[in-house]
Amino acid sequence: MTNQSSLLTDAKCLVIKVGSSLVTNNGEGLDQAAIAAWAGQIAQLVRPGGGMEARQVVLVSSGAVAEGMQRLGWKKRPTAVNELQAAAAVGQMGLVQMYESCFSQHGLHTAQVLLTHDDLADRKRYLNARSTLRTLLAMGVIPIINENDTVVTDEIRFGDNDTLASLVANLIEADALVILTDQSGLYSADPRKNPDAQFIQHAIAGDEALEQMAGGAGSNVGTGGMLTKILAAKRAARSGAHTVIASGREANVLVRLASGEAVGTHLRTEQAKMLAKKQWMADHLRVSGELHLDAGAVKVLRTDGKSLLPVGVIGVEGSFERGDVVACLDPQGQTIARGLVNYSSAETARILRQPSSEIASILGYVDEAELIHRDNLILL
Repeated sequence: MTNQSSLLTDAKCLVIKVGSSLVTNNGEGLDQAAIAAWAGQIAQLVRPGGGMEARQVVLVSSGAVAEGMQRLGWKKRPTAVNELQAAAAVGQMGLVQMYESCFSQHGLHTAQVLLTHDDLADRKRYLNARSTLRTLLAMGVIPIINENDTVVTDEIRFGDNDTLASLVANLIEADALVILTDQSGLYSADPRKNPDAQFIQHAIAGDEALEQMAGGAGSNVGTGGMLTKILAAKRAARSGAHTVIASGREANVLVRLASGEAVGTHLRTEQAKMLAKKQWMADHLRVSGELHLDAGAVKVLRTDGKSLLPVGVIGVEGSFERGDVVACLDPQGQTIARGLVNYSSAETARILRQPSSEIASILGYVDEAELIHRDNLILL
């Protein structure tokens, strides 16, 4: 690709994710010098000099639990959920205070935004979150986002802030996602274990070879947490966002990246921006149920671009209502699409394998001829 080094040069809206090891100096408490340095760099991006165009920046930051542990005098990370939530609640105070202090030195305001999966799984709350973030950005405020660890449970958590950052990139339709880590970028193997590991400077986001390399399906190796970052890049690419994975310890890394320097690994998206509703459907980490399709229905969706009819559904799993997001699985059990279903799980179970002309006689009414209309369906 020509000019591959400039993936971020034209990016007007950035989501920047900073990992726990960077924010807390490998768990030793908040690293004020590092946070101050990132604040200074972000200030240069949002209020640049020399005629450069200003950018919008959202910061996704880890570190609340580690900061809470230090404030509480805990030497060992607790395993009990209630204690982790308590540490997060205490730590958020220090984390936000630190960011507010560092950004205020540059005349910038910050805003704390805590999200849970339910905030993005519910359509109304999703739209509210997007509206809030866009308003903050328009006002020149730097949103500081973290998962709401104080109330979240294992069943509904995002799992890691790489995933959260990619969802935020989709949410606000950012141009690029920057993941700052304690590694220089992606390698062909874990460089801490394999001295022959090759650095990967450029690749395509969503390339299955990257997932295999980093410990995805069919692989027995891992590269120190890089899989979550590769999957985050894949998710961000759905809304047309490029991803850069770089070391947060590189001097002036954000400004250099924004200037087009080839720092870290650049994962380019080849996908056009999706419609916002389809992004939301694709980004659901949990779905309300599953529809098992026959081969004919799979072809209709993938090749013909048509709606899903009841006749092509051979099985239903889960409990869902009209308007919920459900997954569509092929005969091999692979998820090929997601969509907004027009009938509940109970109703779907009664009309599956039946032509649409029979819906009225079976249910006594017809809401829609399609189980999922093509306008409410996204292929994965």
